[in-house]
Amino acid sequence: MARGIDYGGMMHRAMVRLIADVLAQVAAEGLPGEHHFFITFDTRDPDVEMADWLRARYPEEMTIVIQHWFENLEISQDGFRITLNFGDSPEPLYIPFDALRTFVDPAVEFGLRFENHEEDDESAEEDEDEAEAPAPDTPPGGAEVVSLDKWRK
Repeated sequence: MARGIDYGGMMHRAMVRLIADVLAQVAAEGLPGEHHFFITFDTRDPDVEMADWLRARYPEEMTIVIQHWFENLEISQDGFRITLNFGDSPEPLYIPFDALRTFVDPAVEFGLRFENHEEDDESAEEDEDEAEAPAPDTPPGGAEVVSLDKWRK
């Protein structure tokens, strides 16, 4: 018997692939024009690799900016590596795609918002009886955020 079509999961994978493709293009060619990215991720994800002092400073989530200075941007199937400058201290990071919370390119008013599965599972029962919440606020730069959580089971 068919379970149905998992549109939420399919959309999530497509959006992750889109971000991976964008980052791969930037790794190969650099940032074109005024493009730059604000990427927020869950620092509690067990696969995130970051300096202990950064994890202590950002114990739940962190937003990085990919714009003027970055090095060693490498994309894999599961995430990406990048070296960023924190107060004149280059620090390597590994961010799995599953840890992503938001991806915003203010130069073109583009943004995506990801919900993690644990939050979805915990709030699924609550959401069944509630009216749909209004869309999240617009992030800095006026970019539109697309939330995929309402299509997930």
